[in-house]
Amino acid sequence: MKIVVSGSTGLIGSALVPQLVAQGHDVVPLVRRRVAPGERALQWDPEAGKLDRAALEATGAEVVVHLAGENVFGRWTPAKKQHIRESRVHGTELLSESMAAFNRPPRVLLAASAIGYYGDRGEEELKEESSAGDDFLAHVARDWEAATAAACKAGIRVHNMRFGVVLTPRSGALGKMLPAFRLGLGGPVGSGNQYLSWITLDDTINAILHLITTSTVAGPVNITAPAPVTSREFAKTLGKVLGRPAVVTVPAFALRMAFGAEGAAMLQCGQRVMPARLVESGFQFRYETLEPALRHLLAAPEGGR
Repeated sequence: MKIVVSGSTGLIGSALVPQLVAQGHDVVPLVRRRVAPGERALQWDPEAGKLDRAALEATGAEVVVHLAGENVFGRWTPAKKQHIRESRVHGTELLSESMAAFNRPPRVLLAASAIGYYGDRGEEELKEESSAGDDFLAHVARDWEAATAAACKAGIRVHNMRFGVVLTPRSGALGKMLPAFRLGLGGPVGSGNQYLSWITLDDTINAILHLITTSTVAGPVNITAPAPVTSREFAKTLGKVLGRPAVVTVPAFALRMAFGAEGAAMLQCGQRVMPARLVESGFQFRYETLEPALRHLLAAPEGGR
């Protein structure tokens, strides 16, 4: 198949593209940087609303995987918050509206979203039909998903992929945790009671590949493992796998100093998310529970894919 991928150099995209190529697909990255002469890629500037629609249509893409978006980690200044929102909502609107106007639109759009959609929900078990939260990231995710409306109306099968915490030791949340945990200085964040809905990078890539070819599923899909754990349980398990103590709690005031009030609140909130639609569609997880997943990730030379 011919597949266009935005966010191809990010945590997920950089693992997805090689896998698609290995399976024989023709992959065209959609990138923000200048494209070199003869390079198999398309340039765009989503926040400026710039996209060569004719060139995108000329790729003949059957599937578009849209993963681009500003990293939410860091201090949430007003400018950072604006960039988080605009990079997601405006880019998705631009891509969705462009494809909807094609003479022959792609069959499938897999658009990134996040479990932040649900807000801070304590121990409540959350499935795709659960209501949205009411904090900043919940509002962003709600508008992010709504931005695919034009593609839906054009008859494109849309999957709003609500990603949980994707685990790989190379980067992301786990990559940031490992140095402290390896020194025996790791531990739960805040109260430790908030749920962390995780998934390995391997299963994330396999879930995307599954959705590309599964026409019985559409709309929101939770991309999480079926056994979420609390922050305290996560820290205890990671410490066990590394053979290190994991009892040094990261207090709320330290988070506020490092990330600001809103960024700290994000790190202390949690969602107990279940991948109901993935399971119902027949998807098979390689790593359903945390300890085997961490042992695999920390033993594999490349930390998974």
